[in-house]
Amino acid sequence: MIINSEDIKKKAIDLGFHKVGIAKASQTKKEEEQLNQWLNNNKHATMEWIEKRKSERGNIFNYFSEAKSVISLGMNYYVGKDQSDLDSNFKFSNYAWGDDYHSIIKSKLFELLKFIKEPNPGVKGLVCVDTAPVMEKVWAQRAGLGWQGKHTNLISTDYGSWLFLGEIIIDIDLEYDSPFEQDLCGSCTACIDACPTKALGEYELDANKCISYLTIEHRGDFLDGYEDLDGWIYGCDICQEVCPWNISFAEISKEEYFRPRAEILNKTDQNWIDIDQLDFSKTFKKSSAKRTKLSGLKRNIDYVNKAKK
Repeated sequence: MIINSEDIKKKAIDLGFHKVGIAKASQTKKEEEQLNQWLNNNKHATMEWIEKRKSERGNIFNYFSEAKSVISLGMNYYVGKDQSDLDSNFKFSNYAWGDDYHSIIKSKLFELLKFIKEPNPGVKGLVCVDTAPVMEKVWAQRAGLGWQGKHTNLISTDYGSWLFLGEIIIDIDLEYDSPFEQDLCGSCTACIDACPTKALGEYELDANKCISYLTIEHRGDFLDGYEDLDGWIYGCDICQEVCPWNISFAEISKEEYFRPRAEILNKTDQNWIDIDQLDFSKTFKKSSAKRTKLSGLKRNIDYVNKAKK
């Protein structure tokens, strides 16, 4: 007996996901062309890992040849606080205030896959978070979760864009949801207008100018001509903070692991300036912010601190 879509969705909600939809695995030729054009224009900056696995990202069957269904899931991480709640003038993206979403979501995805396989152990499946070569926003839209906004994040009508995404790709057919066909950004350009480095065009991000990229993914010193980081030492929330859908429809998550750590909330400017390896390891234990490493974080702090003077 094969499990049905409604059972999967109910289990997903029970596991703590806030959005779930299912799409038929199929070609994504238009999106693949857009991806390749973006890469050809060097909009990915130094993120070579996107280029290396573009064939899998652009065509799901190159990643999992037996794919038949893509289960897309979203988890609300909004905690009802913003940069004004920090004791420091240094800004720190709220998605990294709590525990590492990769491990949290992946563990829940594995639980859901186990549930799917229980009535039929022969089912094959892959669990994906944003480290996998999958166009997660494309599949989320095809599964009906929301639409990709002008800031390039997925927006839902019930949680805005404060969603972590994950996927399970399986080799069985299920009942599929209708794709989200509307673009509810309309004529709004709040995110584009607010971006201090002009990294956003409509529905396209230039990572070379993006503060999140610069403070997290970029390695080494900043080159001449780099934009001011606008006070951000890790990530950037500006395009989401100004989005009308987030202002009007964000809901505070009840998940404790996304709650902001006191070590982040209570650090003063001087605490950040003085951060050493011991403090870094304590503050960011089991945190996605470890990705920037101490050297990258201190580089950002120094750069912002000099810009303030």
